[in-house]
Amino acid sequence: MGQYYKAIILGPAGKKEFIRLWLSPFTFGNGSKLTEHCWVDSLFVQAVENLLSPDGMFYKSRLVWAGDYADNELDMNENLYHLALEEDDVSSSDPALGRWGAFQPQRVSARSTSIFPYIVNHDKKLYIKKEGGMHPLPLLTVEGNGRGGGDYRGSNETLCGTWARDTISIEKTPPADYQEIHITFEES
Repeated sequence: MGQYYKAIILGPAGKKEFIRLWLSPFTFGNGSKLTEHCWVDSLFVQAVENLLSPDGMFYKSRLVWAGDYADNELDMNENLYHLALEEDDVSSSDPALGRWGAFQPQRVSARSTSIFPYIVNHDKKLYIKKEGGMHPLPLLTVEGNGRGGGDYRGSNETLCGTWARDTISIEKTPPADYQEIHITFEES
């Protein structure tokens, strides 16, 4: 069966884990399987990038592309995908409190992010320049890849998820003291 994904922005590291915000690819007309939406021109990925850009409300935030087959959270019987409740399941709690099941925003921009060609990992002090084709952001931050249909299988598959839950931003220019990495993701 196919595995579905949501992009989830987490609270700061070192504190009790909580979801600040989550996005569904369905909101942007994309499929929920990883390879259905992890393209450079995907409206869903562009919406996430806008949130992580210097103009976005979650600039330099922790990100995970959570799959519904990913491992459960520590001491819980559910994973992040299932903890980010669907709209109909959300209680009336204040989403600003950062509880599990934080609301999905209804008005997130999917405008072009071509002016921000760099994806920066502030925890690892690395950056990558986006190229055409497969988008590295979902692939580097994914949890659960390889466990369902529609998951990424191809070049550099072992790097999938190596940036999950790290502090990420999208930038016009890379930080001077960070190291550039060159990775190409191509489906097999």
